[in-house]
Amino acid sequence: MANTLFKNVTILDSTGGKPYAGEVLVQGNRIKSVAKGKGQLKDDNARVVDGGGATLMSGLCDAHTHLSWIDQAGLDKIGLMPVEEHILYAAGSAKKYLDSGYTMCCGAAAAKPRLDVVIRNAINSGQIPGPRYLANGPEISTIGGLGDENPSHISSYSFVEIINGPEEMRRTVRTLLKEGVDQIKLNLSGESITGRLMAEDTTMSEEEVAMAVREARRKHGIRICSHARSTESIKMSLRHGIDIIYHASFVDDEALDMLEEQKDRIFVAPGLGWLVQTAYGASDWGVTPEIAAQLGYVRELEAAVESMKKMLARGIKVLPGGDYGFAWTPHGTYAKDLEYFVDMLGLSPMDTIISATRWGGEIMKQPDELGQIKEGFLADIILVDGDPLQDIKVFQDHSRILGIMKDGEFHKEPERAKNQQQRVAS
Repeated sequence: MANTLFKNVTILDSTGGKPYAGEVLVQGNRIKSVAKGKGQLKDDNARVVDGGGATLMSGLCDAHTHLSWIDQAGLDKIGLMPVEEHILYAAGSAKKYLDSGYTMCCGAAAAKPRLDVVIRNAINSGQIPGPRYLANGPEISTIGGLGDENPSHISSYSFVEIINGPEEMRRTVRTLLKEGVDQIKLNLSGESITGRLMAEDTTMSEEEVAMAVREARRKHGIRICSHARSTESIKMSLRHGIDIIYHASFVDDEALDMLEEQKDRIFVAPGLGWLVQTAYGASDWGVTPEIAAQLGYVRELEAAVESMKKMLARGIKVLPGGDYGFAWTPHGTYAKDLEYFVDMLGLSPMDTIISATRWGGEIMKQPDELGQIKEGFLADIILVDGDPLQDIKVFQDHSRILGIMKDGEFHKEPERAKNQQQRVAS
């Protein structure tokens, strides 16, 4: 593993401080030194990358990742794909995240019990390229809950695990833990696009949720996540100590108070990409804005925006990650969520980047190693052509992500570094 010296870069370190001209030395897989100004750092054994003033910052985090969602309309197709093709597709999605500058991803559910686990292990062993990844299992739902969409008289091709009662929940959670997941996902509320369960419906019982959390906690470090759009499902998540709440669209004052009481440990990922595009960008797939309004998505989007603003005002950690992997939220468009955080939630570009970097390190359970440009941190770094504090959309143009480094090695090497190496070789 070669050492790398980044010179002539603008360092955005995700501490909240103003970016500054400086240099960064990477030794092995960690950031050895960070210095302001020019000519401060030296390493005769390092390859030198002249950034030409480009922004050097932490790689991004997607807090709501579905590697096995397949850019198709509807939920049934996710369950229908054969496992052999599905593992290849998920591997391609993992590479696409890294290609997009995302070095951290928090799995929000897989389409098959071992799919996320296999991909995570393949990334960690170096078999395939991908971000650091927390693997989830299939969503766990109740009979008639979200994901149980097949009529009872035909075979199920569901991409969820269907349980009925606490003992079935115990068995399902234990089975997923045996397979090696990092996280467990519970479907506590509905999803209006099913036409059967609305976002404000709550479908899982207190006893089932309590059993899931109790069983998961038997294994150290396992996180519990919830699909929780309704007010009651958010409160249920908080009553039982769930760690990551996905969506959280509808809140009342009691839910906000509960969130604020637990703000030091809880994460919320609203999935704005899915809401925005379902409400206004899905006409080519038969979901016009008029149909989306009838289904309740326009109303939910408005409610979610107001809910997130209230959460942010109370210091609750709200992270980007937009439920990408459907036809109208295709893989590779992940950075749209950063735009929505600025334009819809009113966050500054700096606070948006902190939510996608420093808080990303926290949701990945490595707050002292990931998400910032600091001495001793793991060298997960991107080099960006431009100033994301002036144009948050810059991340959406992959050609402007000049370099992508993960664990001290380049996934995408900057052209300037390549040219320098070629001159030395000649």
